Amino acid sequence: MAGAATTAGPAGSPPDHTPAGPLIAALDIGGTKIAGGLVDTDGTLLHQLQVPTPAAGDRHELMTAVDHVLDDLARLPAWQHVRALGIGSAGPVDIAAGTVSPVNLPGWRGFPLRSEAAEHPAVRDLPVVLGGDAVAMTAAEHWRGAARPYRNALCLVISTGVGAGLVLDGRLHTGTTGNAGHLGHISIDYGGRSCPCGSRGCLETLASGTAIARTAAELGWRPGPDGDTTAGAVATAARAGDPLALTAYDRAARALAAGIAATATLVELDAAVIGGGVAKAGSVLFDPLTRHLASYATLSFTRGLRLVPAHLGTDAGLVGAAALARPVLPAHR
Repeated sequence: MAGAATTAGPAGSPPDHTPAGPLIAALDIGGTKIAGGLVDTDGTLLHQLQVPTPAAGDRHELMTAVDHVLDDLARLPAWQHVRALGIGSAGPVDIAAGTVSPVNLPGWRGFPLRSEAAEHPAVRDLPVVLGGDAVAMTAAEHWRGAARPYRNALCLVISTGVGAGLVLDGRLHTGTTGNAGHLGHISIDYGGRSCPCGSRGCLETLASGTAIARTAAELGWRPGPDGDTTAGAVATAARAGDPLALTAYDRAARALAAGIAATATLVELDAAVIGGGVAKAGSVLFDPLTRHLASYATLSFTRGLRLVPAHLGTDAGLVGAAALARPVLPAHR
């Protein structure tokens, strides 16, 4: 059974706040939590709740957790205003087939998430739109966040892995299957670490939170008395001037810079928006990233590329899932 949902309403609003206009229901499905929310057409997250993801569960246990979130959302008085459901899921995804195969959820391989969600009693009369979680974050930052001023942007989520999405010519660019811009799995170091995707030297193996912690350990960095070996602990040590921790972040930043510059060379970008837990390292990440980007983005049409911190934080997944579904609302058809 799914755990009890954790619920939150918008700041300054009671939990049963009911808007006048249409709403979009949103699901953000990841390896640690399944979040749900209601979002209005201005991109304001009005209600949100979450349950733990039964990551080791089979396909039925995972879907039961999703249904539990939908059940709780449907009990809200505001549900009567919901006109669509958007889903952002860990991937890879296939938006043409409506399936997901999250790397960190082995119970779902080629799982028909879109059609299964559409079978929920509260959803049966609603259009359902599926996308990858990084593309959802990109949609959110383009709609309401840091990518809003730019017609061409790369948005990255740097956390346990590295996800990314593209905005090209003012529009979200998903590709046929919904995986366009999957920057975490381009090879930066051709003889480098093996990657769970089957390739070698992927950006994710060098610049994710997991990779930063691994690099620091390989360099000889050791955690403090609390034993915390995460990228966040490495960032704390780097801020205190630890040379091994600083080197670990420098290597990650160099890999990111190479990937961002290559993307800018390929499609011409105005900005790269950086979000996710690793981005909370602040200047420990952004200072070397800015320095290395200058050495990789050397062509005249890439030199003006801006690095921008993401704005929406933990709300990006739900706002982004809603953004994916926004075009199917009656007013947008």
